[in-house]
Amino acid sequence: MRSRQKVLNATLRLIEDGGFEGVNVAAVAGAAGVSRQTVYSIFGSREEVVSQAVASLVLEILGGIRARLESTGSVAEFATEMIVSGRDAFRSNPVLAALLVAEQGNPVFDYGMIARAKPVARQFFDSLVDRGMVDERRLDEIVEITVRLGLSVIVFDSDAVRTDESLREFLGRWLEPALDRLA
Repeated sequence: MRSRQKVLNATLRLIEDGGFEGVNVAAVAGAAGVSRQTVYSIFGSREEVVSQAVASLVLEILGGIRARLESTGSVAEFATEMIVSGRDAFRSNPVLAALLVAEQGNPVFDYGMIARAKPVARQFFDSLVDRGMVDERRLDEIVEITVRLGLSVIVFDSDAVRTDESLREFLGRWLEPALDRLA
């Protein structure tokens, strides 16, 4: 387990220092002080080590967002705060900021990205079911809308929604009618 964490930490440092293009199994192994075989035996591929490293970072950051979400009073407000908080995290974390650069090997720009993001987001939205705010049968649609819109906001930031307040106003106009129908 110690080698696994060393590899994940080394991968995040490499992404922070030079983006995704410089991350390969040899570089990760060297930075972690383990053999390439160790990296392959734990993760199987470069893509998997990068994906797991980024996922572990995202889960850690999302843990800090959870408190902001607990005080929300509607599904739309919950989704809005999830997106606003996510954008703040991307703006302030160098590894997450690297996800916004379209370069080879960046997991945001590969085919399976949405499929990997939805289970992470769903962990947060499950609390809406527990709070009686959402019907379990509609939860996947709500997560899908929020993940896709959130990624769009993060990747294609603009002056129209530069501040948290302007982003909240924009999302409120669009999310509230859409999500209230699903809740």
